[in-house]
Parts: sequence; structure tokens; C-alpha cells
Amino acid sequence: MNRLSRRHFLTAAAVAAPLAAIPLRAPAAAGGPRALTFTHLHTGERLSLEYFRNGAYLPEAMQAVNHLLRDFRNGAVGNMDPALLDLLHGLHQATGSQAPFQIISGYRSPATNEALHRRSAGVATRSLHLKGMAIDIRLADVQLEHLRDAALSLRRGGVGYYAGSNFVHIDTGRVRAW
Repeated sequence: MNRLSRRHFLTAAAVAAPLAAIPLRAPAAAGGPRALTFTHLHTGERLSLEYFRNGAYLPEAMQAVNHLLRDFRNGAVGNMDPALLDLLHGLHQATGSQAPFQIISGYRSPATNEALHRRSAGVATRSLHLKGMAIDIRLADVQLEHLRDAALSLRRGGVGYYAGSNFVHIDTGRVRAW
């Protein structure tokens, strides 16, 4: 296990311990309608929409989400993973939040990811942001560590905790934490 992987493993173990103390609400019925509200912190754009109804994702809603979560640095639009929206929906319910998700970063183009990687070792060369499977968020009415803990408790993908930058990364990749 390399040093970085070991640190991520140890961090995951340390943050998972307090999860049992957090009361979480039950997720919505699998086939029921699902809606989300967003505020993009870099573009100032807001979006509130139902993205799932009658057992299906709504194509117009998915297009609107793809546009909102585009690479704000160069305008490139990717296809966001519908499972990421479901993860956000479940996270909103788990925290009991009434606030919109504040978006720091959604989709990243290869050019943006490469530029960010050159500036910071913390940016993965094969980031799930490139595949529309990751998002960096916060909620105004939920403490950052509680948002992290709720995301960890869902066990539906990766969770990164960036207290110094004031956001939580979530993705629909394998379950892991850092």
C-alpha cells in the first residue's frame, strides 16, 4: 500500500467511527418522483427541477443538469451520471437539509483536469469529474463534517472531505474515503 493510499485508508477509518451517532432519514421510495435544487457558486446560476418521475429519468431535466454542471472554466458540457443525482437526492434526505446544493465543481473537461493536476497533486489524473461521476458540494444548513458523515453512511461511492476548502467531494465510483 503506497503512502497516499494508506493515508486515505486511515482517514476513512477515522471518519467512519462517529457515523452511528448521526440520525438519518429514510430514503424516498425507489420509484417516486425525485427533485433537486442547485446554486452554482462560480456562475451564479440556479436550477430547481424534478429529474425523475414514473420510473424514468427526464431527458430535458438531465440536459439542464448537464448544462448547469458543465466545466465552468471553458464551457465544455459532459453527461452527468444519473446515479450521482440519486446520490445527491439521498444525501439531501439523509441530512434533512432545506437548502440547495452549492456547487463548486461538477463535470471537468480533460484540458481543465490536466491544468488542475499540474497545479495540485490532489487532483487525480483519471478524476471521476471527467466522466460526470463526481461533484464537489456543500449545503448552507448542514455542517461540513455532518455532510461528509452522511455521505459516508450512504456507502454509494467515494467521499472526500476538504475542510480547508469548505467542500465535500462525492462520486459514484467505488466506496472509499479521504
